[in-house]
Amino acid sequence: MSTSINAPYHHGNLRRALLEAALIILEREGEAGLGLRDLARAVGVSAAAPYRHFDGRAALLEALAVTGFQRFTAAMEAIPLANPPDLMAAMGKTYVLFALDNANLFRLMFSPQLKRTAAPACAWPPTRRSKPCAISAVATPRPAASPRSRPWARVHGLAVLLLDGQIAIRAGEDTEALIAEIVRTSLRLAPAILPV
Repeated sequence: MSTSINAPYHHGNLRRALLEAALIILEREGEAGLGLRDLARAVGVSAAAPYRHFDGRAALLEALAVTGFQRFTAAMEAIPLANPPDLMAAMGKTYVLFALDNANLFRLMFSPQLKRTAAPACAWPPTRRSKPCAISAVATPRPAASPRSRPWARVHGLAVLLLDGQIAIRAGEDTEALIAEIVRTSLRLAPAILPV
């Protein structure tokens, strides 16, 4: 693991500093690059210091996933405030762009090895009565046949296909426009899910 993180820890909130450093390492090296001792060295603290905040590597990974869902939630909650003409399409596009911009974090957030309680309790897709943010389906899996699971499966599938290079983006192609068009088309095929 690389041990050079730009801002070594000197004082303040060690847990936050460890998480920020872990996010950098996660994006650079993937989940395999994360270890508490190496993380301590990267932040510039004793090897025992991270254990005051995380009882092991699994706890660190869960905390990173929660951080990911918090950031994801903030991005999703900002969308209705912008009053887009098509809320579902805007949320789907934001979902996919978040995945592409945070590839390793996104994969960790949906890793089967994590506890399903790591996700905030909010709903995707949103209803008019729910918080339009992260995915409650992660915390409480729904049957695949559930009408509310279909739009989520479409945008999540698109995100994973793009991350895995199964849908190639050509040089010079407008990635955001391509994603927006695929999401719009896909969600038009979905049943109406925003009850009054």
